Amino acid sequence: MKGTNMALPLSMEALLQADLQEDVAYRDEGLCVVGIFGKSNMQPGAPKESIVNSLADKHIFSLFGGPEDGGTADSSIEAFYHQENRVLYLLLSSVSDSRQLLRACESLSAGTGHSDSHELWKDLDRQHCLHLLYIFSVCHVLLLVHPNQTFDVTYDRLFRALDALRQKVLPLIRAAIKDCPVSKEWKLNCRPCPPRLLFVFQMNGSMKVSTNGSESGGNPDKPKKHSPRRRLQHALEDQIYRIFRKSRVLTNQSSNCLFTVPANQAFVYVIPTVDEDPVGALLSQLRSTCTVSQTEPAVVVTGPRRYQQMRRSARQTSYSGDPATLLMGGQLTDCSLKEFLWQHVELVLTKKGFDDSVGRNPQPSHFELPTYSKWVQIASKLHQVLISNTEEEIAELWSKVQGQLKVLEGFLDADTKFSENRCQKALPLAHSAYQSNLPHNYTTTVHKNQLAQALRVYSQHARGVAFQRYALQLHEDCYKFWSNGHQLCEERSLTDQHCVHKFHLLPQTGEKTDMDRNPPILNHNSRGRSTSACNCGRKQVPREDPFDIQAANYDFYQMLDEKCCGKLERIDFPVFQSSTPDPAPATNQAQRTPIEASGSTEVVVEKLKELSTTQSTTQSHTPTQSHTPTPIPAPSPAQSHNPTPAQSHTPAQSHTPADTSLSLALSLGQSTDSLGPYADGDGTETQVQPKRPSLVDRQPSTVEYLPGMMHSGCAKGLLPKFSSWSLVKLGPAKSYNCHTGLEQPGFLPGSSFLLPWDLVIRSRSEEDPDRLTEPLDGGNSSWPAPNKTLVGKRGSTGGLGRSRRRDDMARIFVGFEYEDSRGRRFISCGPDKIVKVLGPGGAKDPATRVLNTDMPLYIPSPSQGRGIKSHYAQLTRLFVVVPDSPLEVTLNPQVQPGPPPCPLFHPEQTDLVLPPDGFWVLRFPYSFSTDRGPCYPPKENQPLNNHKVLRGILKATAATPAPQ
Repeated sequence: MKGTNMALPLSMEALLQADLQEDVAYRDEGLCVVGIFGKSNMQPGAPKESIVNSLADKHIFSLFGGPEDGGTADSSIEAFYHQENRVLYLLLSSVSDSRQLLRACESLSAGTGHSDSHELWKDLDRQHCLHLLYIFSVCHVLLLVHPNQTFDVTYDRLFRALDALRQKVLPLIRAAIKDCPVSKEWKLNCRPCPPRLLFVFQMNGSMKVSTNGSESGGNPDKPKKHSPRRRLQHALEDQIYRIFRKSRVLTNQSSNCLFTVPANQAFVYVIPTVDEDPVGALLSQLRSTCTVSQTEPAVVVTGPRRYQQMRRSARQTSYSGDPATLLMGGQLTDCSLKEFLWQHVELVLTKKGFDDSVGRNPQPSHFELPTYSKWVQIASKLHQVLISNTEEEIAELWSKVQGQLKVLEGFLDADTKFSENRCQKALPLAHSAYQSNLPHNYTTTVHKNQLAQALRVYSQHARGVAFQRYALQLHEDCYKFWSNGHQLCEERSLTDQHCVHKFHLLPQTGEKTDMDRNPPILNHNSRGRSTSACNCGRKQVPREDPFDIQAANYDFYQMLDEKCCGKLERIDFPVFQSSTPDPAPATNQAQRTPIEASGSTEVVVEKLKELSTTQSTTQSHTPTQSHTPTPIPAPSPAQSHNPTPAQSHTPAQSHTPADTSLSLALSLGQSTDSLGPYADGDGTETQVQPKRPSLVDRQPSTVEYLPGMMHSGCAKGLLPKFSSWSLVKLGPAKSYNCHTGLEQPGFLPGSSFLLPWDLVIRSRSEEDPDRLTEPLDGGNSSWPAPNKTLVGKRGSTGGLGRSRRRDDMARIFVGFEYEDSRGRRFISCGPDKIVKVLGPGGAKDPATRVLNTDMPLYIPSPSQGRGIKSHYAQLTRLFVVVPDSPLEVTLNPQVQPGPPPCPLFHPEQTDLVLPPDGFWVLRFPYSFSTDRGPCYPPKENQPLNNHKVLRGILKATAATPAPQ
């Protein structure tokens, strides 16, 4: 080996990988391997490094350094080969050293949790155990260094853990070294010999050696045979041997033990306390050195050996405490640390070995003194298996060794063992808290509340690092209990009531229900029942609480159509007409371009041609209309959002002198502003061109349908699969008798009368032709509302003028019907008032109040039950009696079923003109829903003013008569 490589210590990896050649003189000689491990305190100067420096008589390891030197907290082994003495020193640094401990603490961040930091310490402990097992497998002699003179009993548990781990990994180590050039005993036992363990303690300041030699307890004439340090060494030897024998770390047969201790030799050495004044010690040493240089001829020993002797003497003083090498008062001389160690090393180098077996039939243990090259080969294999895996051939063995590290947890991880026992006792208490007062089936909310209660009980009793792991187990156990037949169906009905069945699946099309399956196949049921009438209101039947919008607004009324309303005349709202066998719901609700809505460019061209032809035909037939008011046909599905060209053209022609001008006063003091977006033009005399409807409005999609209902937030050009609204005709206008009211079931007494809506029709007068040019904008020049005083030219009031026709009055009957869950029905004459007719003659309240205000969608039912819970009545129908008169009554309902930003719901066709001479019934949706979910009814103590039907639901205009 080269001299330059001997001067400095090397890491174990560098030593095994380096191709170091020994000198020829030492190549065939044996090698003694000494391992040094243990703990260190915070005092300056590392004791393990200083011991190696003292044994080698040179400065090899640095005694100073801290965690800021850039190192890590991982365990490591440094090696120094003293070739002249044929001793290889292996120095183990681990988390037990103060320097490594500070590095580990600095690696923990401020936010590291308790469990994470515990995992870090466990990982460092596992590294320490693997490195210890390595040096126990390659060394002849081991030095355990401890920073005080008290034996640490935790070593007993550590050695028992190492012994258990060694027995687990012995087959793996044998497989790794089977090809190495060593003896069969070494391959079988996986070590050169049972290593002999020596203990080195460092005396602290509480115990010092007396210098006067009087230790006889008051009798200085009888000094003791041994010094206090030697007596302490003997006491520690007895204590250590007794502890290890009782825990069976040491047995009679040394070959079966992890290590051995000599039976007739000292195996404990105590290093005395160093001088408390390091500056004074350095000055004293410097003074003695200078004195020797000046008085050199007076010294008996001459030459350069004197200086070396003085350095050695000064160094031994710091470790022996007593520089005297002569007898003091009859006491035996204390040996130095090197002498203490060398008596064991000589047994190795002389190939005598260790005979540490005791008992009646002691069995000799194997012993082998390898050369340096053989030792490097086997040490490299063990290093690959136990510490670092860099070869693919041993990768499998290394992974198996890592899997055996679980055996260490029972010995070393006492905190985890205590925490697990504590948490395991807390789990049954938490399970009992979770299952207390539980129904057989319950919802997620109940599950979470019970789980929170269980976690509170668990946290009161559980402690330690296993807290989080067993808390997760508690989560899993409670979830398994809930999902194993106790989970309630989470689906909520459209009236915000959950399903009463346990978790189940819905039947597919054509599939029957099956209670025996797991999970069962059932329909949703909230056990809620209500009474509702059909589309026309003439038949009431009980109904189940609906869970989807089609069952609520379509299927129930379709079933009643077969029994009641099927033969009535009706106006069907446009719905989705599929052109593909498998249509899909629209996913993107954004506005689409006309090309996308129409489907292709050719369709757009054809629609434009159709529109121009229809417009020209309508304009050519406008002057030939008869005097009888022709009902404007309902717009087609393609025209559901905008009026037809004829409808757009008629108001524009009403300002010309050739047309008959009619004025309507819809209510007392009502102006055009109350009509909102449905008011007529601005009253100017200019000719208004008809607005061409866009292709998006006229051509709905035949590929994608609208999920949910039609509302203001959905894209144009999309229609639902079914209509949630219904408009049927009960009969002609005379079928309603204002003296008897509605003859339908469920109405409260006196509340089935519709409200009159009197309209004044302005006709052509021969005496006053200038009136024809008055505008229809509802300004000051408009005719007054019904029941308002009419002022003539001569100042007369009241009555009809002699120039007026007798048929200029028209009466429309309107009724907003409310119905509660028990089938109680009534007509409302205001937002907070119910129609109450006690005598003959019908309702006296005009309909202007309900038409000019936002009607509530829900109001408290006038017939509350005996329970505490309040019942609400919902607006379900609008009755409109259109007389046989030149009127065009336009229906445009808009419903806001919730607070903003809830959209406005409307039918699939807006601005629908009701034909004259008809008793019409508009049925509102039972529930409202968008693609994001249903709009639930208001609960108790919630304001009802956010759920309303907007004003302007009805608008009346004059039909244009034919010229006389």
